[in-house]
Amino acid sequence: MAKVAGILGKKVGMTQLFDSKGDVRPATVLQAGPCVITQRKTETKDGYASAQLGLVEFMKESKLTKPMRGHLGKNSLPPVRFVREVPVEVELGAEADGDGVKAGTRVLVDIFEGEKFVDIVGTSKGHGFQGVVKRHHFGGGPKSHGSMFQITGSIGSSAFPSRVFKGMRMSGHMGNTRVTTRNLRVLGVDKDENLLVVEGSVPGPNGGYIVITRAKHPPRERRGFAGAATVDPLKAAKRAAKKG
Repeated sequence: MAKVAGILGKKVGMTQLFDSKGDVRPATVLQAGPCVITQRKTETKDGYASAQLGLVEFMKESKLTKPMRGHLGKNSLPPVRFVREVPVEVELGAEADGDGVKAGTRVLVDIFEGEKFVDIVGTSKGHGFQGVVKRHHFGGGPKSHGSMFQITGSIGSSAFPSRVFKGMRMSGHMGNTRVTTRNLRVLGVDKDENLLVVEGSVPGPNGGYIVITRAKHPPRERRGFAGAATVDPLKAAKRAAKKG
């Protein structure tokens, strides 16, 4: 049996939730789906197993390009604006094509029910051309009168090596790049509204498109890890000190 390991969605915004201990946790609400499989790729035909998903949202068919119109028309699919590929997990002994994973199948947020961590891919906010203080968090120069505060300073020697090394941190374009945030803890799944709540921040602005997949390398649950099912040793020590 094969199953889709990811979904497409949008970033709704951030909020905060309180856990059972009364601690506040920053959370991001994501609109995960609904999606439809627009193409199925298999090991035998394409060399790898994946599913091409399209995020179902209102869009005029006239806004599609002719190649995309023909691609979706093969399976009588609705017009979609955002299309990406996500991996397909095939169990041992199952056929590569997989039952239930074919063009036209709907993918909903319930695929993350029972999952603890997810990886999210998005496009970071664009900040245009920025200096080294904002782009690389340089300290800058003196703030006294006559000094240039937000400057790079010396970037190389004249005698040796008589050039600037590659990768030198300098002013330039900041943001608007593909960013992957790994191992975000799942705080809740709303199957009625197709909402997914994760702990922490997600790259991109509100309303930005994202790709959500199962965590590739989830952290190992252990004592001292800042999770809901474990004990924070620092807080436990403070509580013990108050009781003593």
